[in-house]
Amino acid sequence: MESLDRRRRVAGLGLVVLTVAGGLTACSGSSGGDAPAGDAPAGGASQAAGGGTYTIWDPYPQFDDSSDWVKLLSQCGTQAGVTVKRTGYDTTDLTNKALLAAQQGNSPDVLIVDNPVVSTLAEAGVLTSTDETKIDTSAASPNLLAAGQIGGKTYGIPIGANTLALYYNKDVLKKAGVDADGVKDWASLTAALEKVKAAGKKGITFSAIGTEEGSFQFLPWFWGSGANLTKLDSPEGVAALSLWTDWVKKGYAPNSVINNTQTTSWQEFATGDFAFAENGTWQLANAKKAGFPYGIIPIPAKDGGTAPAPTGGEFVSIPVQQDTARYATTQKLVTCLASTDNSLATDTTLSYIAPTEEVQTKQVEQNPDLKVWVEAVKAAKGRTSDNLGTKYPKISEPLWKATQAALSGSQPPQEALAAAQSAAASATQ
Repeated sequence: MESLDRRRRVAGLGLVVLTVAGGLTACSGSSGGDAPAGDAPAGGASQAAGGGTYTIWDPYPQFDDSSDWVKLLSQCGTQAGVTVKRTGYDTTDLTNKALLAAQQGNSPDVLIVDNPVVSTLAEAGVLTSTDETKIDTSAASPNLLAAGQIGGKTYGIPIGANTLALYYNKDVLKKAGVDADGVKDWASLTAALEKVKAAGKKGITFSAIGTEEGSFQFLPWFWGSGANLTKLDSPEGVAALSLWTDWVKKGYAPNSVINNTQTTSWQEFATGDFAFAENGTWQLANAKKAGFPYGIIPIPAKDGGTAPAPTGGEFVSIPVQQDTARYATTQKLVTCLASTDNSLATDTTLSYIAPTEEVQTKQVEQNPDLKVWVEAVKAAKGRTSDNLGTKYPKISEPLWKATQAALSGSQPPQEALAAAQSAAASATQ
């Protein structure tokens, strides 16, 4: 039976919306799909274990019943000897509905959620740990798995990941006399931007908007400096924000970055005037339509190497059920979805990089353009990693506010980050 403590934690949390989920993953942002969106009854104790109907909720409303994704869910149900009833929700709506269902003791059997949401649901007592349900996570890359870990326990398994890198316009770099392969650190990137500006073109565009998207795009530079989210105003953190601020002051990056979303930033790059754009795996299809030759390189760390970029992507998790006998069949469903054979097809459909090295290798064999993304994902980290869990959004908001203050010129980077650290420390006590 579900513990009283778990019920209290769920009730106490209420309908919390974790804002870090919005718009950061390639395939979960659409709410305009044809997938069923009704409030179908979830698993709960109403269905007997072994046979019957098992419910799956996911954040992919853009996929209808004819899609490869929904066909895979049905196939996994057939292999487990059950019928799968799937409902696709918008990411934010899914979080709310998952919390409400847990309060009512009517959670779905399988819940697929954006990775930053996992810690919120786990802390609320909504999710089982993989120890409880015997889900094998050994093949998943540790850096991706960390996004679903809190308090020494793992709450699900990553279905795939996306992250950030630098797209570049080959024509613009050629005109400026810049070799993209020579961009290895901050100094060489800044030197390249200087040459591009001198050649009459624009340097780099990114998203620094005052939302989670701004933090998401700043994190590779922040982490790439060696900074840690528990100390926003460290010398390393100040160096990262100073880098962005200096680029804007010198005209290497446009003033529009302060209002850019990842979409509008991409639109700037698509004009053909910019040398570089920081953006994600999800822009690959648009890059091929851009009308100019492009390339992709990892975001460089301050002193060289690949900077850790934040991961997008979802976890397949198992919510707490009153009827614990259901877990045996649910475990079969999750294992099927995460299997090597199915992972390749799933991650191709979702435009993700697979969470296991074996499937990553197969992805690159099929599409060599994914090599740089595999490298970026291997260096990436979850925003809630380092056991930050639900503290992350309380740190992220002061961080994006500091970025806005520095880029607008209202505060120098040191002062802006000192204020951010004070706010984050108070919020996470």
